[in-house]
Amino acid sequence: MTIRFYDTMARRKVEFKPREPGKVSMYVCGPTVYNHIHIGNARTFLSFDVIRRYFEHRGYQVLFVQNITDVDDKIIARAAEEGVEPAEVASKYTAAFLEAMEHLGVRPPTVQPRATETIPEMVRMVERLLEGGCAYEVDGDVYFAVRAFSGYGELSGRAVDDLESGARVEVDDRKRDPLDFALWKAAKPGEPHWPSPWGEGRPGWHLECSVMSEKELGLPFDIHGGATDLVFPHHENERAQSEAVTGGCFATHWLHGGLLQVDAEKMSKSAGNFMLLRDVLATHEPAAVRLLMLQTHYRSPLDYSAARLDDAAATLGRVRNSLKEMAWAAEHATSGAGAPGADREALSAAIASAHDRFTAEMDDDFNTAGAVAGIFELVRAANSYVSAHGGALDARDAAVLAAAAATVEGLLAALGVEARAADPDGLPPEAIELAAVLAGYQGSDPSAAVDALLAARAAARTERNWSAADAVRDGLAGLGLIVEDTPAGPRVVRRPGVR
Repeated sequence: MTIRFYDTMARRKVEFKPREPGKVSMYVCGPTVYNHIHIGNARTFLSFDVIRRYFEHRGYQVLFVQNITDVDDKIIARAAEEGVEPAEVASKYTAAFLEAMEHLGVRPPTVQPRATETIPEMVRMVERLLEGGCAYEVDGDVYFAVRAFSGYGELSGRAVDDLESGARVEVDDRKRDPLDFALWKAAKPGEPHWPSPWGEGRPGWHLECSVMSEKELGLPFDIHGGATDLVFPHHENERAQSEAVTGGCFATHWLHGGLLQVDAEKMSKSAGNFMLLRDVLATHEPAAVRLLMLQTHYRSPLDYSAARLDDAAATLGRVRNSLKEMAWAAEHATSGAGAPGADREALSAAIASAHDRFTAEMDDDFNTAGAVAGIFELVRAANSYVSAHGGALDARDAAVLAAAAATVEGLLAALGVEARAADPDGLPPEAIELAAVLAGYQGSDPSAAVDALLAARAAARTERNWSAADAVRDGLAGLGLIVEDTPAGPRVVRRPGVR
């Protein structure tokens, strides 16, 4: 199968045909670093992280570029509020962004250019636009003449005559047309500035992405991505200025992710539901946040709520428990009769089905919701298998359970979800001392100490020495461990809520 996705420019699903066979060139708009990112920003970055991961999962070599806008009106305004230099604000929140992305499991871009490091190339692009008659200069400011580019509005599907200024389109009486936008802004007192043929100044927001994407990827590159609220004016303006300069295509495909709302309302500070990613990650692990977001298609609006995040965390816990059950059953398989061959074949078929569905769903516009649902179906099939045959498994059963667990972990990993708990063993060192007292254990391994305690308990039960057996059980309980008697033998699990 081939990968198909919804192209904003084409307004339909298209088949992906890369510029170079086996390679993907991809640009995604990065943050303007004036504050900590909120969970809506995080959703966009996570969505394109997953798309990138899936291309790599399918064997593509991905050149992934994401910029950092470190000079902008918002940065300058935040600097004035904090009484510091704009560069200090940009540095502070760039570091915070990179840390948040690492925490969320979003892989770093192949290249991450910063606007302030690309100023000479931006000046040159403005010169090229002026030379081509697509821009004009007024008192040190340079504007792009929108009506000089005949294709303006094609990306967003808007007619030029119907458009109005606003939404990050600056209103300025000196412009020839209200839709014209700034390529270069003349310096104001106290603002960062760089030299140019039109005087000291700084680049406009739209110019930055055009220059950095062309510099790092060449034109046309395969995919330009971002949130749907960037289609107009940002991406429309990027495309216009780049294609006006080159006379050719800027990006072959445009992908846009849906926005996030909180409890069915638009997220905003005025509504009191504005949530920073760092605050969410302070209460829930990244894997749960990722799982919540992946259960909604990347182009659809995502309704975030504390209850839904709790549900995702609980679901993740059930998946992890299932993996532990599979591992336990496989490790304690005996040389007995094993499960019926038909049941083993059915689980093998469920493994193959999970792989096939994952590929089919992700090939169809990166449908993570369907892909995750397919993984959960395999988890349920494995749970039923262990429940039905856990006390009579043989080596063949151990092999199919190991394959099921590896499939669940591998497919979730392809989406960036860590299926294993951070502390897989979690056996307290105090178990060593307890085993020395109750089981005569003389080693230094907590796992071996627990095994010795379970063996001592089993021997005591055989001898009907209930007080000795209870002492082992109570001692382990004091360490936060519960003894479970299973068809394959006793084991210990952590008491819920104990870490």
